Amino acid sequence: MLHLAADAHELLLAHSYVGLPAEACGLLAGLPADGDRPAVAEVFYPCENLAASTKYYTVAPRDHLRADRDAEDRGFEIIGVVHSHTHTDPYPSPTDVAEAPDPGWHYVIVSLREAEPMVRSYRIFGADIVEEPIRITGAP
Repeated sequence: MLHLAADAHELLLAHSYVGLPAEACGLLAGLPADGDRPAVAEVFYPCENLAASTKYYTVAPRDHLRADRDAEDRGFEIIGVVHSHTHTDPYPSPTDVAEAPDPGWHYVIVSLREAEPMVRSYRIFGADIVEEPIRITGAP
């Protein structure tokens, strides 16, 4: 399970729309799962999609470095990546799976296909894709 701070959730949704017509992307920072404690994503870092594509994304290295430094300063670590699918379901594409950099990360996809955005999170272990529930925390 991924616990996602409400303000991070709102920011990642907004950033997904700002990225249109290309896919948007960003990084999640917080605390990884530990024993019975689920992963907690406290911060979303909007990043530039260097690919500027409607089919795939590339997180700008300078944005990744800036996010990593800020997360470390806060006592967090990068625990996942977010990207949008502009016209498809919120499910990892073959490219998403092939490019998944870390099996410990949470891969959050925001689909903008419908009027209401759909947000899903996955763990990707090689070719294995496992959906995990998301719980929005700190919501009013």
